[in-house]
Amino acid sequence: MLDMTRAKPRSPPGIGPTSDAEEDGPVVEQSRWVEITTKDPNHSTWYIERFRSMVAAGEDLAGEARFVDAMAPRQAHILDAGCGPGRVGSALAQLGHRVVGVDVDPLLIAAAEQDHPGPTWLVGDLAELDLPSRGIDDGFDVILCVGNVLPFLAPTTRQDVLVHLGEHLGDGGRIVVGFGTGRGYDFDEFHVDAEVVGLVPQLELSTFDLRPLTDDADFLVSVLGQRSAPGTHIAS
Repeated sequence: MLDMTRAKPRSPPGIGPTSDAEEDGPVVEQSRWVEITTKDPNHSTWYIERFRSMVAAGEDLAGEARFVDAMAPRQAHILDAGCGPGRVGSALAQLGHRVVGVDVDPLLIAAAEQDHPGPTWLVGDLAELDLPSRGIDDGFDVILCVGNVLPFLAPTTRQDVLVHLGEHLGDGGRIVVGFGTGRGYDFDEFHVDAEVVGLVPQLELSTFDLRPLTDDADFLVSVLGQRSAPGTHIAS
């Protein structure tokens, strides 16, 4: 796992630093996902098998991939940030895109490598993301962070994650975020975090099948660009 904070994580590792300190250095705050899998070591396996069963049953799991494919150039360089077992990234790879997937959970990455060979699957902490240090130098046309990834982060690392995602964009690149309500991260709080780190919503919807965002929506799809990017605007 990457360590740009120079913090010495507890075992198992978390997802970002806190201000606490121990004799051996700063404590690393655990993400919600790490807390869940620490309490229940079988949770990752259950999660993997749940999606395998859905695929076997013929359920449509490619809605996010169709959305991203529609906004991406052909053979785009795409980062699946918080890729899990590879559900979305693999669908984009099948459409001809060059996909890199990163997730903090080694079991999910192992499942992605087993079920979906082709993309580059990496174990890594989004709060410490530095893909050039791992030989991936090109900026990304699209970065997706969907499947409720942001609410699963440690709250103190959400802005750090958004900063690092922005740093990995290529010229004119965009970030696609998707998450639901009731998970400890309000839409208004997300908008504040995005504004603080210089990301501006270009389009916001309530679903990946292009339904408009309403005041009572329980899901947010936000397409973000860097504030300095030409043509960036907040969609009305």
